[in-house]
Parts: sequence; C-alpha cells; structure tokens
Amino acid sequence: MLNSLVVKDYMASAMITLKPGVDIVEAAQTLQEYRLSGAPVLDDHSRLVGFLSEKDCLHTVLSAVYNQDYGDLVEDRMTKDIRSVHPTDNITDVAERFLKDGVRMYPVVDKDVLVGMISRQSVLKAFCQISKTQPHK
Repeated sequence: MLNSLVVKDYMASAMITLKPGVDIVEAAQTLQEYRLSGAPVLDDHSRLVGFLSEKDCLHTVLSAVYNQDYGDLVEDRMTKDIRSVHPTDNITDVAERFLKDGVRMYPVVDKDVLVGMISRQSVLKAFCQISKTQPHK
C-alpha cells in the first residue's frame, strides 16, 4: 500500500528559501526563526542552486570563534551538489534514499523548478496514515 504513495501528496509546497548572496548570519537567523534544519537556495531565476543546512552554518560559527571572521555568504557554505526528488517519486523509494543519504529533507524539483520539500517526517506521516487502514498483527 505504501508503494502507491507519491511525493507530491506529502511534500510541503510552502517553503522558506534563501539567496546565495545573503549573509550567513542572516540566513542562520532565518533558519532559527522558522525552526528549520535547512533551506533551499534559489538564484534570481528561481532555480535551485544549493541547500544550506544548520551544519553548513556551523562552519561559520567556528570561523568566527577561531578567526573572528563573520563574513561568509550563503554561497560560501551551501551544499552545491544537491540531491533532489521528483513529485511523482514513490514514497518507499524516498524512504530508502533517506536511510542511504542520511539527510533530513529533499528538495522536490520538477523541470528544474523547486516545487516543494519532503522531509523524513512527511514519509512517517504517510506511513502512519496508511497503517491506520491496515490490520495489525
């Protein structure tokens, strides 16, 4: 039954995004304000160019501590090799990718356009909804 579920039915389409030229401190404040572990980074044409995580921001924290350097931009610290999923990808396949890749969320991209985000929580939500309809042994 879980094999019939697709990403588009469980992804979040309302997203907080960042720009590459934003100061990393401002970006970290945005992540904290919205209680996010990371956010997609979009260029001026709304194309996905990176992903900034809390872990990426920690590099700037250490640079500030050791070098008194607070000058990083999002583009300096973001992950540029972005793993994404498609809206029609199967939830089971995405769950397997979460285990393999060790990430918390994936950008959902259709024709080079960011259309949403899917998290591990979203996959668990799908599982819980399906399990309510299944007899338990």
